[in-house]
Amino acid sequence: MIDYNLLRALEAVVSNRGFERAAQKLFITQSAVSRRIRQLEEYIGEPVIVRTQPPVATSAGQRLLTHLQQVLQLEAALGVASDPLTTSDRILSVRMAINADSLATWLPRALALPDYHFSFDFLVEDQSVSLKRMKQGEVMVCICSSAEAVNGGKVTYLGALRYRAVASPEFIEQYNINQVGDLRYAPCLVFDHNDRTQHDFLLQHAKFDPEYIHWCPSSEGFNQAMLAGLGYGMLPELQIADSIDSGKLVDLFPGEYMDIPLFWHYWQTESPYLKALRIHAVETAQKFLV
Repeated sequence: MIDYNLLRALEAVVSNRGFERAAQKLFITQSAVSRRIRQLEEYIGEPVIVRTQPPVATSAGQRLLTHLQQVLQLEAALGVASDPLTTSDRILSVRMAINADSLATWLPRALALPDYHFSFDFLVEDQSVSLKRMKQGEVMVCICSSAEAVNGGKVTYLGALRYRAVASPEFIEQYNINQVGDLRYAPCLVFDHNDRTQHDFLLQHAKFDPEYIHWCPSSEGFNQAMLAGLGYGMLPELQIADSIDSGKLVDLFPGEYMDIPLFWHYWQTESPYLKALRIHAVETAQKFLV
């Protein structure tokens, strides 16, 4: 059985960005913190911290931190906190794997839960691949497009984020876009190498893949690049409704769209706090998602 004093040392080093500050938080010496980290690594048989400046958790270390946060939340809910760091008014840490477009649109409202104090650590990845973080035990919650629950986990459907293919009037004029085929060699904006949204939509409606691509791994940067005429691509309706109404962006395929389903993945050992957060997120999603 893992000594939770060792896990608290790991959490203190990572959250306080160093061994010296961790020692101050735990009211022990720096050498004692180092000794606890070594004991933890000897126990699990691999490193838990990359000793950079600041130190960061390894994949194994992150799994241990996720486990610790689950235990702390359950202790707080039961009122059996085992030390001063786990009192009922503790700010509860939640590491989440999420997609950038949710973070840029509906998700902040979903996470603003009255009377609860969470410290969110967002791991932003495309919705098609973020579930791997859940499978590896690195996060407590994952929002992605997969409906299949991981081992030891559960899943709740949130709704679908609707996307439209758009470009600025200046872009359309510059590249002389008069028909669908003209888009083939015009610059297309793509979030990252995991993002197939533009490719799938074009294959369905235009029967070709984009040939000329700008990689733009930022949801707001994607929107600004679109408005500036750097390229065309797919953006959520929630993000571009005002720009379309004002004429700053033009719908390239009127009446056509792509709905990407989103699911909330969580562990079966969900604490009451995370359950309240999930319920609030589902209620909020129903107001904004399709």
